[in-house]
Amino acid sequence: MSFPLLTAAAAVPAIGAVATAVVPAAKRTAAKWLALLFSLATLALALVIAVRFDPGAKGPFQLTESHAWIADFGVRYELGVDGIAVALIALTALLIPFVILASWHDADPLEKEATKRWRPTQGFFALILAVEAMVVISFEATDVFVFYIFFEAMLIPMYFLIGGFGDRADGRDATESASRRSSAAVKFLLYNLAGGLIMLAAVIGLYAVTADQLGTGTFSLQQIVQARAAGDLTMGAGTERLLFLGFFFAFAVKAPLWPLHTWLPGAMGESTAPVAVLITAVVDKVGTFAMLRFCLQLFPEASKWATPVVLVLALVSILYGALLAVAQKDIKRLVAYASISHFGFIILGIFAMTSQGQGGATLYMVNHGISTAALMLVAGFLITRRGSRLIADYGGVQKVAPVLAGTFLIGGLATLSLPGLAPFVSEFLVLVGTFSRYPVIGIIATVGIVLAALYVLVLYQRTMTGPVKAEVRSMPDLKARELVVVAPLIALLLFLGVYPKPLTNLVNPAVDHTLSVVDQQDPKPDVRVNAVPNEPGTDRDAEAAK
Repeated sequence: MSFPLLTAAAAVPAIGAVATAVVPAAKRTAAKWLALLFSLATLALALVIAVRFDPGAKGPFQLTESHAWIADFGVRYELGVDGIAVALIALTALLIPFVILASWHDADPLEKEATKRWRPTQGFFALILAVEAMVVISFEATDVFVFYIFFEAMLIPMYFLIGGFGDRADGRDATESASRRSSAAVKFLLYNLAGGLIMLAAVIGLYAVTADQLGTGTFSLQQIVQARAAGDLTMGAGTERLLFLGFFFAFAVKAPLWPLHTWLPGAMGESTAPVAVLITAVVDKVGTFAMLRFCLQLFPEASKWATPVVLVLALVSILYGALLAVAQKDIKRLVAYASISHFGFIILGIFAMTSQGQGGATLYMVNHGISTAALMLVAGFLITRRGSRLIADYGGVQKVAPVLAGTFLIGGLATLSLPGLAPFVSEFLVLVGTFSRYPVIGIIATVGIVLAALYVLVLYQRTMTGPVKAEVRSMPDLKARELVVVAPLIALLLFLGVYPKPLTNLVNPAVDHTLSVVDQQDPKPDVRVNAVPNEPGTDRDAEAAK
């Protein structure tokens, strides 16, 4: 029996969460180091998965594990990864150590809180590791029921991270801050629970359909896809569309897609900057990943039926998110609305149903995670120094903290998809893939690029340039720990911007498999190719060419 590598990748952070939570209250520093070590161990396992994964191997999934779990209801503990899952597991495992390092002092109790809160530091880092464990196994699950359990379970630690450990550097009264954190956390939970409950009904419906037609109900993605391909499982158009909508609604809330996005700005704005990174760069990727893995593969005909509406919603997300980002006065809410716009691009690429679009969407998930982490973490360092999230409270920072300003600029340029930085490749592929099948939507979506340049450059101009405001004159530059957080992210943005081949080689076979399941091919250029002269029957073509 081979080593259960996929189980270990999820189990290590779960064990780390428990171990960190039970560290004695007086050993806060030990709890931080313990959490960091478990996150690094998870990163090591993710790298082993990436090395052992063979993009050229046959079959949709590798490193598979399958064990009976609830046999009477057709539930099996089934795990497996394709190139898309490997890339997102690696992204998750990479970002968590940086989130922990950036949060090093975020959960230290204030003097007046020291006797009122039980182990806030240990609980904070334990919750981060718990989220990591649930996200990793969500990327690995090939049983729909197993996926659903962890898709929903990750809401619990995220709720406490948002509501219990908010940003202290917001310049507001403690009571007001606590109230806003609580409201943001409740809104996050209610939106995602509503999506999850609708998905649960669809999961039960899927089981009923398989039980009726296959004789035995199943939640296995591979078994359902194979049964459909063999003609053993057929769904009526109405049934398939209803099941698709149940799954898609839950994933659109998580993504977040307009108009189901309204929980995100509050959740990111009221969280600490590292937790905001955890939300948008890690947790939200489960929604777009699930659209590729479950919506398109389980319900291919319904996916094609819904494509025109989804593309319009994605287009609205791109423009709406970008326009509201331009209007923001709060740095963190600006990044939140920018993320809504970027998720619109990801969903646009997924439902363009082309290899360039879906390949670009997958790269966008990875590159958006890196670029948003870089920008938001540096923004968090900035906010902690000044004690304010308002853009108007800054000015001239680049003169007193040039390294902080420089890294902030690179993160911002990556966010606007500057050529030479990783997100450019993703956005270019999404737009090319969309244009080849839906040219009007592709053209309108490019307006999002212009608006991104506007909100990023205006943000940099107002915070980093101009006269030095009195409140920032003594602002220190990035410290060693902060540089350790930011420098690798900047290096990755540069590397993947000029050499994205390792990622494209990894994800392209999985994209091709998804398109084959949906029975879609890339549009062919509408160009007439003339026959070779002097061949029999080619005189007319040769004359036409003249």
